[in-house]
Amino acid sequence: MKEYTVSALNNYIKRMLDNDLVLRNIVVAGEVSNCTYHGSGHIYFTIKDTASALSCMMYKSKRENGLKFKLETGMQVVVSGNVSVFERDGRYQLYANSIKAVVDEKGKLYEEYEKLKVKLYEEGLFDFEIKKPIPAHPKAVGIVTAPTGAAIQDIINISKRRNPYVQLYLYPAKVQGDGAAATIVKGIEALDKMGLDTIIIGRGGGSIEDLWAFNEEIVARAIYAAKTPIISGTGHEVDNTIADYAADLRAPTPSAAAELAIDNVVDTINKVNNLNDSIRRGFMFRYNEIKYRYSDLRNNLERLKPEATLRSKQFDLEKLTDRLHQLMSDKLSKTKHRLTVDIERLNGLSPTAKLINGFGYISHDGNPVMGVADVKSGDKLEIIMHDGTVSATVE
Repeated sequence: MKEYTVSALNNYIKRMLDNDLVLRNIVVAGEVSNCTYHGSGHIYFTIKDTASALSCMMYKSKRENGLKFKLETGMQVVVSGNVSVFERDGRYQLYANSIKAVVDEKGKLYEEYEKLKVKLYEEGLFDFEIKKPIPAHPKAVGIVTAPTGAAIQDIINISKRRNPYVQLYLYPAKVQGDGAAATIVKGIEALDKMGLDTIIIGRGGGSIEDLWAFNEEIVARAIYAAKTPIISGTGHEVDNTIADYAADLRAPTPSAAAELAIDNVVDTINKVNNLNDSIRRGFMFRYNEIKYRYSDLRNNLERLKPEATLRSKQFDLEKLTDRLHQLMSDKLSKTKHRLTVDIERLNGLSPTAKLINGFGYISHDGNPVMGVADVKSGDKLEIIMHDGTVSATVE
């Protein structure tokens, strides 16, 4: 099988559409929505009916002859042009050569819609500052819509899927035709008195006539007066009603309103579990940090407390005492040895030490007799022996 690139496939489809005789010159009728005048001069818009929508554009070069009025959202128009593919995005659209307005009851309704929107805007009913926050984890949600149809079933199914614990309260309202706006107001007022967390109002898509009940002034004022936060999910994504502007939050569809009103309990449980894990990890980290710090402080305290210091000093004192005793003992031994040596040396130098073996010390009048010349006949001498003194006279 041949393999195509995306560009090749889009180009192939474009050639097929461009060569189709019906699509090369086609006329399509519908209601204008999402109308935008681009800075380049081109106009981008959508035309829709009750079941489908079609993207359209008109080049600046086609406007002079192909458009004789200002194109606005809500208008009923007939568009002539060709259908082709915008290759970059792979999206097909109607390229308008001419646009004609259809003057009928829808045009009148759109004019009324615009007048009321301006009036309520100037009164402050649409101010962002007055919008009430939507509760993140509701327990009870009210619904104002038809008791049958796709809208209520979609809301119920989404609620069961996202959070089956949320209690739903339905006020069965008429959402189209005569008296529909009044029943919507009664539903808002009745549910508002119940003290619910959130109220959803809305219905599925349709024409401007089908959605007109949500463009009534009494509905907008009921929304403004309610104490309960209100989400408006009316029509398809391209639809905008007065109720959407007055509500605290606008959802493109009833299903989207349910998504915004009811939290996903699985996500919430996962978030709680993740937070618990994070708190537990943080606690254990802090616990270990404190534990290690406590251990360090305790060790420091053990080293610094008086008992430990005293034991340390006492041990040092004992070592110093032993050292002192050793030094004193060594000093005493050295002193004794020195004394012994000195005594022996002193004995060797002492005169009396030599007065043995017949030797004696002779003195005359206290002076030593060094020789015979130091005495004369008749002198009295003293002879000191090792064991006493002898007196003698010189002859």
